[in-house]
Amino acid sequence: MESIEKEHVTKKANHIRRLYDWTIHWAQTPHSTWALFILAFCESSFFPIPPDVLLIALAVALPSKSFRYAWICAAGSVLGGCFGYFIGYQLFEYVGSPIISFYNITDVFNAVSTQYQNNAFSAIAVAGFTPIPYKVFTIAAGVCKVNIFILILASGIGRSARFFLVAWLLYTFGPKIKVYIEKFFNLFTIVFVILLISGFVAIKYLG
Repeated sequence: MESIEKEHVTKKANHIRRLYDWTIHWAQTPHSTWALFILAFCESSFFPIPPDVLLIALAVALPSKSFRYAWICAAGSVLGGCFGYFIGYQLFEYVGSPIISFYNITDVFNAVSTQYQNNAFSAIAVAGFTPIPYKVFTIAAGVCKVNIFILILASGIGRSARFFLVAWLLYTFGPKIKVYIEKFFNLFTIVFVILLISGFVAIKYLG
């Protein structure tokens, strides 16, 4: 039984790796900009590879267009988040639930749903910046019937902050910063979120 489970995990990892390579290859094509938009759209609702990987590849190749790529990435991600919302709102049983099961993130999904009862806006905005799969939050927003305009505004803030940070780093420091972004970005986002939450708490108690 254990060997079967390991084989299943290995197959899934290999599948993800092939998708990663396939995603990166679009940077070398004439359709790279559209590919970035579509990838950002799909990742917010079901696709496993984050758009950052293609954003980084394109920004490394053309640093002067880094912020343009960030805009495209943010727009695709926010629109994709609306599609994820629709999946949760109307198609959770047939589409949303299988997506959550595929990524084995049922516990995260339940925790997110609980967060929405407290402050949906801050949960979505912070999540948009973190390494947590954003599709969990968009689908959960639909299931929990979060106001769609809250989702759009919070997604716009969180996702834009994430992608523009990547663009700014590459525009400012050039290709040499790429390895550090890929290696430490998740750690940096965690620190950022802790500081952000600390700021919210300070405002609440000092205001």
